[in-house]
Amino acid sequence: MRKMLAAVSRVLSGVAQKPASRVLVASRHFANDATFEIKKCDLHRLEEGPPVTTVLTREDGLKYYKMMQTVRRMELKADQLYKQKFIRGFCHLCDGQEACCVGLEAGINPTDHLITAYRAHGFTFTRGLSVREILAELTGRRGGCAKGKGGSMHMYAKNFYGGNGIVGAQVPLGAGIALACKYNGKDEVCLTLYGDGAANQGPILMELQTYRYHGHSMSDPGVSYRTREEIQEVRSKSDPIMLLKDRMVNSNLASVEELKPGSLFVDFAYWAFSFCSLSAFPQLYPWKLQILE
Repeated sequence: MRKMLAAVSRVLSGVAQKPASRVLVASRHFANDATFEIKKCDLHRLEEGPPVTTVLTREDGLKYYKMMQTVRRMELKADQLYKQKFIRGFCHLCDGQEACCVGLEAGINPTDHLITAYRAHGFTFTRGLSVREILAELTGRRGGCAKGKGGSMHMYAKNFYGGNGIVGAQVPLGAGIALACKYNGKDEVCLTLYGDGAANQGPILMELQTYRYHGHSMSDPGVSYRTREEIQEVRSKSDPIMLLKDRMVNSNLASVEELKPGSLFVDFAYWAFSFCSLSAFPQLYPWKLQILE
C-alpha cells in the first residue's frame, strides 16, 4: 500500500518537482514553472493522502499538452477511418479522457507496469508506441504493434499488457504483475485501469473523474443515455486539453499562439493514413509465435 500511495503521489505531483522560483526565460519571457492546487482526495483509513499542490514546469507542461493533443487527434482520425471502413470490428475511443493516460504516465517510470481494459489507444501511445503503429494495428496491418492481429482492444508495448476485451479481466492480471514485482524484489508498481462497470467495493478505490465524448464504442451514438447538451457542456467547461491550456496561459507558462495545434503538428492525417495504407495485411498461414521483447 505504501508503494501504491507513493505512485499516486507521483501521479498527482507530476515528475520530479523543481524549485518553485518563477525565474523568467529571458528570450521568451515565460515563467519556468508554476504551482497549482489539487483537489483534496477523500480518504478511508489512511493517515495521509496525496499532495494538495503540485509544481508544473514549462517544459513538462508543453510536453503533456502535445501528448494530449496527439491522443485527441489520433482518436479523431480513428473515428474517420472507422466510418470509411478501414477499421473493422470493435473500436472504443478515448477522446475527452486524454488527461488519464498522460497524467498517469507522468507519475510512473518506464520500468513500471500498466494494464487496462479495451479503451486502450491513449495508454498504448503514452507507454511509448508511435501513432502510426497504433493506427496500423487498428486497420489490421503488419506495421501495427501486434502485427495487425490484435486490433483495437489488444495492443501491447514494453511493460504495457493491453488492451483486454472482457470487463474486469485485467484486474487479476494486474495483481499478478504487482505480486511478481514484489516477489522478485523490484521497486516497481503496476497500475490496473478499469471502468465503473468493473468496480466493486474496496478496500480502496482510486477514481479518475473523466468523461468520454464518443459513445461506448463506434457502434454506439452515445446520446440515448445522455443529451447532446450535456456533452457540449462538458466540452465547454471541463475539457482536459482546454483546462491545461488555460492554466498554462494564465500562469505565463506559454502563449495562446504557442499552443495552437498547427504550431505543434505536421499533417497528421496524411502521413498516418499513408503508412497504414502502404503496410501489408498479415498472412493467415503459417501462424508464428510472436513474443514481445
